[in-house]
Amino acid sequence: MRKLMMLTLAMAMLLSVFLPAQTGAVGEGPNYNGNETIKNERLTSYEDMADFLHKMDDRSDLLEVEVFGQSVQGRDLFLTKFGNNPDNPTVLFLTQQHGNEALVTEAALDVIRKLSRNTPQVREWADHVNVMIIPRLNPDGAMGDVNFDISDYVAGGQSTRFNANGVDLNRDHVDRNEPETYALHTNVLQVYDIDYLVDFHHQGTQSAVDDRYVSGSILYPTNPDVNETVVEMSKQLGSVMYDAVEDRGFGHLGKYRGGEATTISRNGLAYEYDIATLLFEMRGMTDHSNPDMVLGQKSNGYLIQQGVISMEAAISAIADRSIEEADITFWDELPFQGRKSE
Repeated sequence: MRKLMMLTLAMAMLLSVFLPAQTGAVGEGPNYNGNETIKNERLTSYEDMADFLHKMDDRSDLLEVEVFGQSVQGRDLFLTKFGNNPDNPTVLFLTQQHGNEALVTEAALDVIRKLSRNTPQVREWADHVNVMIIPRLNPDGAMGDVNFDISDYVAGGQSTRFNANGVDLNRDHVDRNEPETYALHTNVLQVYDIDYLVDFHHQGTQSAVDDRYVSGSILYPTNPDVNETVVEMSKQLGSVMYDAVEDRGFGHLGKYRGGEATTISRNGLAYEYDIATLLFEMRGMTDHSNPDMVLGQKSNGYLIQQGVISMEAAISAIADRSIEEADITFWDELPFQGRKSE
């Protein structure tokens, strides 16, 4: 009996090291509060990202990296493609339309690294699904290399929501005046037959459900002119990703409060291209003029894992077609996020 008790205690201690507690994943912080570290040096720079993508391209026959355009400041925009069977469904993961929303890109790079490996799971995915990833649509904003002053931001202007021209790219999906959104539509969305798209973002730090900080929020297209089948597929995509995050204990998700405008990708791409779209917002940003939007980097690991887990769940469910049976009734019960009480 004593040996059994000791073994049980040892296993509990081991699990406590390797499995994150939900309070750590969701957090009661760390909010910025003027003293949390929020340095971009711990994140992947544009130059390092470009080098990494080229290495992954050379490493794997299953991966191909193409440049589909340039930013205002002349930085290449990268599309990573995995799988090339036109008979298979295709999912596109889009990150960093807003330059100060960086952890989703770190997650995307981790997924790209996995897709470059010749494992049984990766080979199985390649046989049944096409995966496209655009990591960092807004590289200028991510690097703080913009044509306006952001030195008054919390972290000194190391990154910003806007592109170099001061435009919010996620309000430019109708006019497409900016080179980044023009390239996305002309060279990706109008070229490839995409079935599903997840648009990853970051929101502020104070959103909560049940008076607990959320680790993120999700929403399907809500424009009334979007095809009903597309909306249903979008809800199924959200169901798969929600369940993956909740089941692993990495997060606490709410429903995002979103409008009907087609200028944003969640609505506009679903309406124009009949792509099932999902908005997935993670908690906290790397820089902003408002301290309530910025999150200290102690939560980085959990939030990156939330992105990796949700992306891999979507890939698996689309590959084995289980997404077609995903339960969408949870949307009726999923509460809208509000603001945490003091």
